[in-house]
Amino acid sequence: MISNQILQSTIEGLKNIARIDLCVCDTDGNMLASTFGDPEITTETIVNFTLSPADSQVVAGFQFFKVFDEHQLEYVMLAKGGSDDVYMVGKIAAFQVQNLLVAYKERFDKDNFVKNLLLDNLLLVDIYNRAKKLHIEVSAKRVVYVIETKNEKDVNALETVRSLFTGRVKDFITAVDEKNIIVVREVKPGETQDDLEKTAQVMVDMLNTEAMSQVHVAYGTVVNELKEVSRSYKEAKMALDVGKIFFSNKNVVAYAKLGIGRLIYQLPIPLCRMFIKEIFDGKSPDEFDDETLTTINKFFENSLNVSETSRQLYIHRNTLVYRLDKLQKSTGLDLRVFEDAITFKIALMVVKYMNYMEKN
Repeated sequence: MISNQILQSTIEGLKNIARIDLCVCDTDGNMLASTFGDPEITTETIVNFTLSPADSQVVAGFQFFKVFDEHQLEYVMLAKGGSDDVYMVGKIAAFQVQNLLVAYKERFDKDNFVKNLLLDNLLLVDIYNRAKKLHIEVSAKRVVYVIETKNEKDVNALETVRSLFTGRVKDFITAVDEKNIIVVREVKPGETQDDLEKTAQVMVDMLNTEAMSQVHVAYGTVVNELKEVSRSYKEAKMALDVGKIFFSNKNVVAYAKLGIGRLIYQLPIPLCRMFIKEIFDGKSPDEFDDETLTTINKFFENSLNVSETSRQLYIHRNTLVYRLDKLQKSTGLDLRVFEDAITFKIALMVVKYMNYMEKN
């Protein structure tokens, strides 16, 4: 069903051209859109017209027209006046609304198809058959973006995203749950990973400024066929979750750049607890004081470089060495040794993952 706002906009545009007042009513006689006030025509008159065999009729100074959707009566169009010119404009208006019904129905069908495609609810033969009927190219390269909004059912955010992709008729924008907007975007030849990242950043910036909505965007890998779109969607969903754990300071996260976090995210919690117990002997990195944690993180940021780390922490080199020695005594791991540093880094990420899973 077409929204009343679209109907109103359509008949106002036609009135501006033809200088003839129009009104759209439903089959129960309720006025949905009008370019003038109350037409002073009873609902009974409109209902009687819907029950008559005539497709058009002149009643009380108005031209009445029926608007069908596949032989099903959907609307009644009223044009004010009884002249031949009014009749012609009324027929044009009815024809325009009928075309809108077809367009919106096709969009609705495509939306349902894309939703079922993302959720793996279609057989392979159904994907190809329905794609052919809906004129959707099967072999085009595509990538899926998942946009998580702060508020549920954020209509402004959805409309903003749609406006961003208005000129791209081969892209699909839909929603499969309350908080996530899905963009299935066709990837043009020559587009790189940087281009995909820029597109995601544009979404974030536009939603932050126009829709006043804080969002996170994640995207999967580029797939070559329509049947693989659900894989890119699952990757984007995982990237969104992993990003919250290990890249909480980023608004855009790509599945291809998750690194080791992607592996840790798929570990069972009991195995994680066992690993932490073995590494820290029952202790947890959460128990380290802020000074120690800051030293550890800065040491990793500087690729285990003692001189650069001490410079950025504004401490003497010997003070940093003392802190690392102290940490080695309590954990048995020397962060200056690459193998120990890797073990410690993974352990910190595992703890962060466990804390996130327990909270959620």
